[in-house]
Amino acid sequence: MNTRSMIFTLFGDYIFHYGNKIWIGSLIRFLAEFGHNEQSVRAAISRMNKQGWIQAEKIGNKSYYTLTDRGVSRIEEAAERIFKLKPVKWDGKWRIFMYTIPEEIRNIRDELRKELVWSGFGTMSNSCWISANQLEKQVQDLIDKYDISSYVDFFIAEYKGPHDNKNIVEKSWNIDEINQKYQEFISEYSQKYVIDRNKIQKGQMTDAECFVERTKLVHEYRKFLFVDPGLPEELLPEKWLGGHAASLFSEYYKELAEPALRFFENVFQEGNELGSKDEDYDVLGHPYMIE
Repeated sequence: MNTRSMIFTLFGDYIFHYGNKIWIGSLIRFLAEFGHNEQSVRAAISRMNKQGWIQAEKIGNKSYYTLTDRGVSRIEEAAERIFKLKPVKWDGKWRIFMYTIPEEIRNIRDELRKELVWSGFGTMSNSCWISANQLEKQVQDLIDKYDISSYVDFFIAEYKGPHDNKNIVEKSWNIDEINQKYQEFISEYSQKYVIDRNKIQKGQMTDAECFVERTKLVHEYRKFLFVDPGLPEELLPEKWLGGHAASLFSEYYKELAEPALRFFENVFQEGNELGSKDEDYDVLGHPYMIE
């Protein structure tokens, strides 16, 4: 598991809800549970700092790290999508984003494509991206971030044929491939859930082991943010497995939550002043589910 990605997972699932600040020593301790050494953690933190995701603060002889505003926005968006159990109701309209970014700033074009995929856009054709979700704010943020207003156009439109809306979905995303990824997740984690639940009930899993398994679970499930556009129910196939995977994730997450949090708090308080949990962080240790 990539060290940088694991740090994002830890910030999103734990640190952000405990004051959004962590001592580098505690972070190194957490990552050691997953086989990451101190050098790799410091290198990843340095890259994230340069990329504007986190910022450093020196208190005495200790270095602490917090998410920047950009990092907080990304974490909040990810949490909303990860813990959303049901697809949103569709307003019947498509958001269409088009660009003609010149070759001399192709690095911006490459970054923009990654951001569009993250937000859930699909490609109908070259430089024509489409989404069924209300992403007006995200689009404006991208235009402002990359200063590309001269090169883009954005439309909100209804599809008038000659086919139906599901045909647009088939053109823009590989839904069968996404569904297969959900099937693989269900096959692997439904078995792990039963095994770990029995171990926890019998007192055969340590708090550290629960912490590791919960973090791995979130880390794996988070990958769907990069492949699943989060389409409304009206546009999904009949045998869509996203809902089943979300329910499995939620139940498994709850099972691991309390012992995982005990381990986190014990390590965290060694280098940080442990305050009260965020008001949006419930007793099971996860953001409130967004229906």
